[in-house]
Formats: sequence, C-alpha cells, structure tokens
Amino acid sequence: MEPATREPFNYFNYFTEIEEHFQRVRGTSLFLLSPLDWALLETWKNSGVPLEAVLRGIDAAFEKWRAKKTRSQLVNSIAYCTQAVMTEAQRAADGGTSGTAASQTGESAAFAPEVLKTYLSGNEAAVRSCGIAEFAPVADSLARIINELPVLSADLEALEQRLSMLEQKLIAIIRATLPEEKALRMRVELDTHLRPWRSKMTAPQLSMLEAQFLERAALESAGLPRLSLFYLR
Repeated sequence: MEPATREPFNYFNYFTEIEEHFQRVRGTSLFLLSPLDWALLETWKNSGVPLEAVLRGIDAAFEKWRAKKTRSQLVNSIAYCTQAVMTEAQRAADGGTSGTAASQTGESAAFAPEVLKTYLSGNEAAVRSCGIAEFAPVADSLARIINELPVLSADLEALEQRLSMLEQKLIAIIRATLPEEKALRMRVELDTHLRPWRSKMTAPQLSMLEAQFLERAALESAGLPRLSLFYLR
C-alpha cells in the first residue's frame, strides 16, 4: 500500500505529523499516544530519523498487520512500528538522503518572530512561575533569546540548539533535587510501559528510549514545558 499523498511538511512539526499520521492509518482519530510513544518519537528525532522514514515505516507496519489472517487486537502503540521505521531509516541512509532540506521548505514563514515570541514567552512564564531559584537563570536566558528573536529566527537550527541546551539544564536541576520515592515511581512507570516491547527492540534503542522517557517524566513532574521548537504547534 502506497502512502497517501501529503502536503509538504515542516521538519519542526515532527511530532504532530507522526501523531496525526498514526491516528489516520490506525483509523481512530481520538487515539491518544502514551508516554512511551512520545518518548519513542523523541528518540527517533534525536537520532536523526527523517520524518518521511517514520511515516513510511508506520504505513509498512500497518500494511503487514492488516495482511495477517488473525488479528487479535488493534495496534495500540507506535512501538509496534519500530522495526519498520528503522528499516525505512536505513533505506534513507543508504540512499544518502535525509529529507531535511526538502522538509525545511517554508520554515521561515511558519516560524515568524511573532510566532516564536508567543511560544517562548509562554515557556519563560512557565519556568518562572515554578518559583524555584535554580530555574531563574534558564528563564533569564529565554528572555534574552526572546529579545534577540529578530536575528535568531533567521537560523532555526542554532536557535534549536540553544533551546535544547536550556532544556537539558532544567532536567539536570530537577534530577538533582528529585525525591527518591518520586524517581522510583518514574522507573516503575517506565518498566510498566516498556515491558511488552523489550524483546522487540535492540539494546541501544531501549537505552535511548529509557533516557527520553525519564527526561520527559522529569519535566512533567516539575510542571515544566518542553522548550524545543518541535513542540511548537
């Protein structure tokens, strides 16, 4: 089954594109991705898996699932598509294309300074509202970025790197102050979500997935947003 024709996408809509495509192919638009699903998307994004490879992998996984004579249940996690996505990512790598250049078409318009200012201002306010002194330098850095947006918006890759660095600072602060019992609960939740998929992923895949899941859980435990442009909708 050939993937349906899609409008050109913006690379920074990585999560939205995948979420909507998975829901569309699954045939249930109200399906919500799990914390494990979101962590898995982050591992693919951070590993440089092209968006088109993920979408093709989802198509291939569902085509294989629908070809089965016996289907005991619906596909309830993007993790089901992992191997198909990795296969498509390898094909993209072998072909020497990442799809990045094509997918960045129109980014300047989609990420105009006023759009970025609204997004970053909301994130700065969320960081400050926590009232935690250690977070103040990160909020101050976000304020400086907002003031420099007329220049920074011309180089989204450099802007994304700065935001990712600030996000990692937040995560490091949270982990350093996280109560032991809360950290344990995060681990238990991770194991619960990951248990059905451990035998279907490689050790490096599992390691990256665990790290992303715990980073996401750390930010959520502090009521903090993701700072990356990938979360701008």
